Amino acid sequence: MKAILVDQFGGPEALSYREHEIGEPGSGEIRVRHHAIGVNFIDTYHRTGLYPNPLPLIPGSEGAGEVISVGAGVTSFKPGDRIAYQGTIGSYCEERIMPAAKAVLLPDAIDYETAAAIMLKGLTAYYLLFLTWPVRAGETILFHAAAGGMGLIAGQWAKSIGARVIGTAGSPEKVELALANGCDEVINYTSEDFAVSVRELTGGKGVDVVYDGVGQATFEKSLDCLRPLGLMVSFGNATGPVTVPDLGILARKGSLFLTRPLGAHYFAERNALLAGAKALFGAVESGAIKPHIGQRFSLADAADAHRALEGRKTVGSTILIP
Repeated sequence: MKAILVDQFGGPEALSYREHEIGEPGSGEIRVRHHAIGVNFIDTYHRTGLYPNPLPLIPGSEGAGEVISVGAGVTSFKPGDRIAYQGTIGSYCEERIMPAAKAVLLPDAIDYETAAAIMLKGLTAYYLLFLTWPVRAGETILFHAAAGGMGLIAGQWAKSIGARVIGTAGSPEKVELALANGCDEVINYTSEDFAVSVRELTGGKGVDVVYDGVGQATFEKSLDCLRPLGLMVSFGNATGPVTVPDLGILARKGSLFLTRPLGAHYFAERNALLAGAKALFGAVESGAIKPHIGQRFSLADAADAHRALEGRKTVGSTILIP
């Protein structure tokens, strides 16, 4: 089968489309034929080696497809089952072998492309909004990159809870998209100081929680957006890793809390994964979340997908079609 492989860490040109042998599933494993594959910023970290993995590497952490065969001891899936997954590297391929414990059955009402567009981003939104800081009606949150795949899902979901959602985005078009997907107000960070704008929008009080997947470029100003005892959730570093050399900054800015969560910890147990998937699929089926696929690329053009993502030229979710 065909796959995208990385032989040496580097830029998008490091993504090589070629034949790859995968064999048969072993104990506790399933073989999956992809119908759609999700693209996420974490894939670029794996490609560059920021998050190092053994080489050669098939990147990608999210996909949807059908089960082709199962290994010994697998009783929860059978050939022909429709499944989706996130959180296990190796999705940029036509077919793959993966741990059965990482997959979930896909409801009939959710198609493969939608599933590939929401699994990683949607389950991240789930743990951020319901576990890291259980958002309650009436609270105010700030969500950076509100027009991205994660931002559109999180904005809609938070709004359905009853939160006031303030977002940031980098162009007038992205501002409008975020406003149409759950945000009450959206700040264009290319023309406004978002920290000043947040203070104005909240009457000087600040927000209860900031969700920041941007990283270095937004971290310190995000602290200025929080009310005393508020929580800074740094869940990504698209602009570079965050460093906090002086913890006293948290005290000076209001005895703030800071966390750097990972889905691998929230979904370490299968019951937690199933609970998150049930909540996510339910939100999609009810209409609380309306997934937005902004870009589709062929698997062979994965490098172009990475260039678009890193160049801030994407909106919503990006998927690859094998």
